Order: sequence, then C-alpha cells, then structure tokens
Amino acid sequence: MRFLLSLALVCLALPLAAKDADLKRLDTGDDSKGWEAVGRLDLGQKGFCTGALIAPDLVLTAAHCLFDPKTGERLDPGKMEFQAGFRNGRALAYRAVRRAAVHPDYSYGGGVSAERVRNDIALLELHLPVKNPQIRPFEIADMPEAGARVGVVSYAEGREEAPSLQDVCRVQERREGVLVMSCKINFGASGAPVFGFDGGKARIVSVVSAKAMSNQRNVSLGTQLKAPLEVVRAELARGEAGFSSAAPGQAQRIAGGARRDTGAKFVTP
Repeated sequence: MRFLLSLALVCLALPLAAKDADLKRLDTGDDSKGWEAVGRLDLGQKGFCTGALIAPDLVLTAAHCLFDPKTGERLDPGKMEFQAGFRNGRALAYRAVRRAAVHPDYSYGGGVSAERVRNDIALLELHLPVKNPQIRPFEIADMPEAGARVGVVSYAEGREEAPSLQDVCRVQERREGVLVMSCKINFGASGAPVFGFDGGKARIVSVVSAKAMSNQRNVSLGTQLKAPLEVVRAELARGEAGFSSAAPGQAQRIAGGARRDTGAKFVTP
C-alpha cells in the first residue's frame, strides 16, 4: 500500500516532461525494421503477452504471463509459441518453448507492490534458436535515470495483429527497484520490452509488468531488470525451470506461414 500511495505523488515531485509520442502501428517491413526480435507470445487458450529475444534461443517476458489468471497455476510451456516479428497474420519465425524460468522471489497474485513488480520477469528457452539474419536479439542495458527517454514495442488489446511502437515516453521515478513510466500500455502488453536509447542504439532496460494510477493519470511499471535477470538466468542454468511437454519439432513453422485463429484472450498488464 505504501508503494501505491507513493505513485500518487510522482507527478507532484517532477517538472512537466516533454510530450510523449503517440503509438505507431508497425504494419510494414520498413516500419518494423530493427524491432523484428520483438514478438507475440501466444499462451495457448490463455491469451498472449509480448516478449523479446535477448539471445537466439531466449525470450524475455513478464513472469505473470506464465500463470493462469483464474487458478494461479503455472502454465505448460509446451503450449506456448513465440512468434518473432508477428504482424498481420504472419511472423518471421515461429518457435515452440522448451522450458521457462521465473524469478524465485516472484509471487503471483495479490495487489501491485514494489516486490512483485521488480521480480516480475521470466525467461523462455526455445526448442530451436532463431537464426534469421533479419532478427537480431537485443542487448540489456542499465536502469535509466528519472526523466530519461524510453520506448516500448508491444502487442495489446485492439492491436494484437501488429506491434506498436511508442518511441518517446519518460521515466517518471525510480523507486525500490521499480521504474514508473509514462508509457502507454494495455491488455496484452505484459512482458513488452522497454528500451533505452543511449548512444543511439535501442537496448532493453526494463519489462512492462503492470499499470497503475499516478495523480489521476495512467502510468506503467517495470522492473529494474539487470540484477533480477541474472537470478533468472541462474535458475535456467541450474535446470530448475519447468520443462515443456512439446516435442522439439512442434510449432516450428515456416516464416510467413498461414494465419491461424489463436483464440487469444488478454492478459492483464
């Protein structure tokens, strides 16, 4: 509760920021250039989230995406599929998930808290690496300072068929390992990569975890990422992650394959 109350004070403590950019739908190959490693993570019949490649066989997303919102149980990784660069019914690469790891201190359920948000990350190991030269995994960068420009590429309710880019939003506050940002998010944007642009190169600095209210305005919340991510990497390396029941060849479809109805619902950011 103390963290939620602090959000109400964020806008009072900061000067007026530069105007945020509007969302831009990435409908064409030119629009999507450089963002191909962001993809839609389909969760079987449990909805979808957004994820991003940080290695040819590793997808970064939010931990809460891997839980059934009704029962609170972990979802079977074998029913998940990562669709890199998905837009308008086609993806550049389709990959089944071999196993998944979440931060050991992440607890699903309950209200938004600093502890829950800062540990809300997961890694998915794919059955086969993505080796398409168009798809370049993103690097990880340090947590940005308050006032820094960041951007988000995400899928969401009403725009699930193509990613959207907001390349200018702002970090409003850093507190307790959590970024409070002005970025626009909606259902389905959970797990979306938040990018910093130091040196003119987009690097992932956070992952979208939740949305909240700050001074009667919507804000997005994300983890500090770097330290928690190393913990999740260690979990994966120890083999303590959940293995999927999928066969290695499952869902390895040709890029540009036929569109299908996923029956996706929306996962709350």
